[in-house]
Amino acid sequence: MAAIKQTFFQECEEQLTELEAGLLQLDDGNHDPEVVNAVFRAVHSVKGGAGAFNLTALVQFAHVFESAMDCLRTGKLTPTPEVLRIMLRAADVLGDFVRAARVDEDVPAERSAGIVMELKGLAEGPAAASSAAASAAAAEPVADLEFVPIMIDLASFDDLALDAPAASTGFRILFKPHPALYANGNEAVILIREVGRLGTMRVICDTDQAPTLDQMDPEGAYLSWIIELETDKDESDVRTIFDFAEWDCVLTIEPLTGAADVSDISASVEIQSTGDDIQPVEVAAIEVLPPALETPLPAAIEKGIAPGLDLHAESAGGAAGGKRDSAAAAPTIRVDLERVDRLINLVGELVINQAMLAVRVTEAGLARVSAVAVGLDELEQLTREIQDSVMAIRAQPVRSVFQRMPRLVRELAAQTGKSVRLVTEGEGTEVDKTVIERLSDPLTHMIRNAIDHGLEKPEVRRKNGKSEEGLVKLSALHRSGRIVIEVSDDGGGINRERVRQIAVDKGLIASDAKLGDDEIDNLIFLPGFSTAAVVSDISGRGVGMDVVKRSIQALGGRIAISSRPGLGSTFTMSLPLTLAVLDGMVVTVADQTLVIPLTAIVETLLPRSTTVHSYGEGTRLIGVRNGFIPLIDVGEMLQFRSGVDDPKTGIALLVETEGGARNALLVDAIQGQRQVVIKSLETNYGHVPGIAAATILGDGRVALILDVDAVVSASRADGTSQSSFALAG
Repeated sequence: MAAIKQTFFQECEEQLTELEAGLLQLDDGNHDPEVVNAVFRAVHSVKGGAGAFNLTALVQFAHVFESAMDCLRTGKLTPTPEVLRIMLRAADVLGDFVRAARVDEDVPAERSAGIVMELKGLAEGPAAASSAAASAAAAEPVADLEFVPIMIDLASFDDLALDAPAASTGFRILFKPHPALYANGNEAVILIREVGRLGTMRVICDTDQAPTLDQMDPEGAYLSWIIELETDKDESDVRTIFDFAEWDCVLTIEPLTGAADVSDISASVEIQSTGDDIQPVEVAAIEVLPPALETPLPAAIEKGIAPGLDLHAESAGGAAGGKRDSAAAAPTIRVDLERVDRLINLVGELVINQAMLAVRVTEAGLARVSAVAVGLDELEQLTREIQDSVMAIRAQPVRSVFQRMPRLVRELAAQTGKSVRLVTEGEGTEVDKTVIERLSDPLTHMIRNAIDHGLEKPEVRRKNGKSEEGLVKLSALHRSGRIVIEVSDDGGGINRERVRQIAVDKGLIASDAKLGDDEIDNLIFLPGFSTAAVVSDISGRGVGMDVVKRSIQALGGRIAISSRPGLGSTFTMSLPLTLAVLDGMVVTVADQTLVIPLTAIVETLLPRSTTVHSYGEGTRLIGVRNGFIPLIDVGEMLQFRSGVDDPKTGIALLVETEGGARNALLVDAIQGQRQVVIKSLETNYGHVPGIAAATILGDGRVALILDVDAVVSASRADGTSQSSFALAG
C-alpha cells in the first residue's frame, strides 16, 4: 500500500497541474465543456484517491471543491472572474492539503475555513455559508421532523419511455455501495454518470433494501444498481471509473448477453441513457421524500430515486466523446526517475566502451573492410539508436514550466497595479527533464523583472502613445541542437544612464569606466545590483538576475540581453537539449585534445597566406567569401602555449555563436567527429573559464569540451585575440 500511496501522490501533482491550467484557460475566456470537465475530473480524482487511503481532511475539502465545480459543469454557475478567482485560491489550498497529507501533517484551519465558506456559497447559495446552521439542522432527531410520507406515482413519466435496445456488445454491471463509499467522499450518482459517458446505458435502481425513514441510518447505504452498458470500450475502461471506489462497494462486471433479470426487484427506478440524457423509463410506485425536506441522506438516495433525475451522460459516439477519443493519450507507464538516470548512465558507459573498442580495432591494424570492422560499424549505429531512444525517454515539453507563469503574471499585475497580457509560444518544445526541473526559478525571476522593471504604469504607457496593457512574451524553440527560451516585454527598455550610475554608486565599476551599450546592459547580472528604489515582496533585495545567470550557466547555457529604449527588452537563454551527450568535433591544440560542439561549427577552412590578415595589435582576420571574420588562436586563448601559432600550419573552424556572430577558431588538427558523454567539471573539479564540460575519450583520456561562446566573448572583450583564460589554479 505504501507504493500505491506514493503513486497516488505523484498522480495528485499531475492532477493539480491540470487543474490550475484548466482554471487559467477558463479565466482567459475558453469555456469549452471539455476544459470544464477536465478541471472537474482533476478534483474528483484527487478526492477519490484520498478516500481510498482514508485521508479525511483532504476528502472533505476536495468534496466541497468538487460540488462547486459540478455547479460550473452543469451550468448552474457562470465562470465569472470572481468565481474563478475563488477557484484558483481553492486549487492552492487543495495543493496544501495534498502536500500535508503526503507528510502526515494537518493544514491549519484558518488556511481553509474562508475558502470552504466561499465554495459552499458558490455551490449552494448564500444560505450555505453558515455551516453551523446546516450542521444543527442535520443533527435534529428524525422524529421531530413531523414527516408524512407522500405517495408519488412516477408512472406519469410514461411519455418519456423509450424501448430499451437489444444488447449487442457491452457489459452488465452490478454496483452496490458500502457506507464507506459515501464516507470517503464518493458519490454513486457521479460514478454512474461517468459509466454513461462510455456509451448507451440502461440503469435499474434496486430499492428493496431501503428501510422506512424512522429506521434509516443517515450514513448507511441501501441502494444498488444494475447497469446495462452498450459500448465498444474494454472492461478496463469501465473499471477505471471505479478505481477509487472498488474497495468500498460490491462490483461485478460481466459481458452483456441479454436484458437484466429484474423480476425479483419489487421497487425500482429504471433509467435509460442515450448518450446525452438519462431519463426514467419504468417506475414502480414508491415512497419518496418531499422536495422541501432537508435530511442528511446519502447523495445517491436524494438523487437516485427522486423525480427529475439529471445524470447527463455524454455518448461515446457524440461530439464530446469523439473529441475525447481523438485526444486520448497513448498508453504510458510510470517509472522512477532514478531508474531512468541509471539507464542513461549505463548507455553513456556503452558509448565510451564502443569508442574504446573502435580505438583498439584501429590500433590492431584491422582493415575497414574486415568482418570485425563491419561489425564495429553496426555496433556504433546500434549504440547511437539506443542513445537517442533513451534520451527521448527523458525529453519533456516545456509546457509544464510555461503553465505556471500565467498565474504568476496575474498576481504580479495585481501587486504592481499594471495591466499585463502574457503570450506563450512553443510550449511543445521538448528538452531533457533535468533542464526542465531547473528552469522554473530563472523564468520566475525574469518574468518578475519584466513586469516590475520593464513595463511602465498604465498612465505612463498611455502618455507615451502605447496601449495601457503591457505585453510579456515567453517563447521556446529549437535552434542548432539547443533550446532557446526568450522572455520579452514591450516596456521602456533598459535605462542605461541609470544602470551605469547605480553600478558606480555601488562600487561595481569605476566612475571613469568606458562601457558600450551591451556592457552596460550586462551590469544588471552583477551580484547585488538592483534598480528598485524600495524593497518589496517583488524585488529590491539585491537577489535576482545574478541568480538567473548562475542558474543558466550551471546548466551549460548562456543568457543575452537585447534592449531598445522606449520599446522594450528581450532576454534570451540558450540551453543544451540534454546534459548527457553531444556530437562533437575532436581536435588537437598544442598536444591537448579538445571537443568542440558540432552544432556550433559551420565549416572548416585551410588558412593561406593570402587569406590571413593582421588588424591592429595582435588581431588577425581570415578572408571568407569576400568578407573578413576574426581568427582566434584557441591554444593561445587557453594558455596551452605562449605566443600566437602560425595560422598557415593549422586548421580554422568557422563557428557561429548564439547571437549569430561568426568567428574562426584556429586549431592544430582535426581527429574526427564523435558522440561524447558529458561529464560536469563543476561537480567533479570546479568552474573553468572557456570550458563547458569534460568527457572520456575512447582511449580512456579526459578531454575538455570547449565553450565556444565564452571563448569568442573573451576574445572580443578587448578587441584582440591576445585576451586569454588562466586555466591553471
